[in-house]
Amino acid sequence: MSGWLGRRKWITITLFLLPTIIAILVFNVYPILLNTYISFTNRNKFRPNPDCSVTMTGILDPLCWPKFRDNAPKGLGSPYVLQDPIFGNYDTLMGKLFKPEALLSLLFVALVFIPIIAANYFSKKQERKIDKKITSGMVWILGLLTAVALFFVLNLPRSINELMATGDFLTVVFRTILFVALRVPITFGIGLMLALILNSENLPGRTFFRVVLFIPWGASSVAILMALVWQFLFRQQGTINQVIAFFGGTGPIWLNNPVLAFGVVVLADIWFSYPFFMVSILGALQSIPKELYEAAEVDGANWWTRLSRITMPLIRPAVLPAAVLTSITAFQMFGTAFAITNGGPVRGASVPGATEFVMVYAYKQIFQQQNYGTATAFAVLIFIMLFVATLYSLRVTRITKGAYD
Repeated sequence: MSGWLGRRKWITITLFLLPTIIAILVFNVYPILLNTYISFTNRNKFRPNPDCSVTMTGILDPLCWPKFRDNAPKGLGSPYVLQDPIFGNYDTLMGKLFKPEALLSLLFVALVFIPIIAANYFSKKQERKIDKKITSGMVWILGLLTAVALFFVLNLPRSINELMATGDFLTVVFRTILFVALRVPITFGIGLMLALILNSENLPGRTFFRVVLFIPWGASSVAILMALVWQFLFRQQGTINQVIAFFGGTGPIWLNNPVLAFGVVVLADIWFSYPFFMVSILGALQSIPKELYEAAEVDGANWWTRLSRITMPLIRPAVLPAAVLTSITAFQMFGTAFAITNGGPVRGASVPGATEFVMVYAYKQIFQQQNYGTATAFAVLIFIMLFVATLYSLRVTRITKGAYD
């Protein structure tokens, strides 16, 4: 009897889990397998059809399944096959990375970041010590100064240009990482500043300002439409240049200059994104007991000491998940860049534009150039990179700590 009850329990659990397992297999595992398989083929606009006689193609490609086989496109070229060599698409994206010059440049880039990693490690060790001969801040200053010195000694801009010449992958990824590195800290700084102001009980009309300052986050739901407004502001005869002309100046061609166009996209996306940090930090601030600030004020702590010793440590559990989520969404940003610059300006044919970030590049490869094999290989590389980065961020931030206790 007990054996039957045990089996019945496991059957019940399995039946409850089965819909979720099926959904994961259909909507997560299968697309990853299909995407990975196509990344090893020469599928493009001239070879869109599958060769269903190939076992793996017949299993994975929906056009080979009986229900869809009759709807497959006809007469559009020979079927796609596996690349020869099989890693051809990956070689196109980053094959030159494994040349001696590129590997040396990669080593130089890694050397610049070593002092920062070391500063992070030793600053945490210093914080645990009771008798501190040097503060963690001094450790960080030393690490940053060493990194800056290595930046110039190793001529890092030349190394970066060498790496970006290895293929589209590193070019697009580097620009996307630069975008994230600019957008997230600035967004956090603006959100923190506004949250501190809005948290003040002496601020008149706090509710009004909270609603008004939250509007950009609501507008982000129609980001492409709002981005067109930003494009209108910064086009050659747009509002910004008209204001500059009113004061007797000559405005630049913002969207035709790679650096200025990049800055416009960063500025627009910051405007869309700062309310998320503002609301997250504001909620965390309101959970901090006022008695802590009163006690610190009695002890003679100034504004900076209260911010660094009380506020920042206590809002950390709310800020870190928000920072990770914001970094992921920034890495996946598409609408703002596509609407404002269409990924440009470009310097030549088949060269990624100055604002052609990861999602814009993938969109162009699939929907404009129809290089399905290259696009899926690019997606596989991005998936691996983001998977590793996510695991590392979970370990560093300890977001899931205690979740399974």
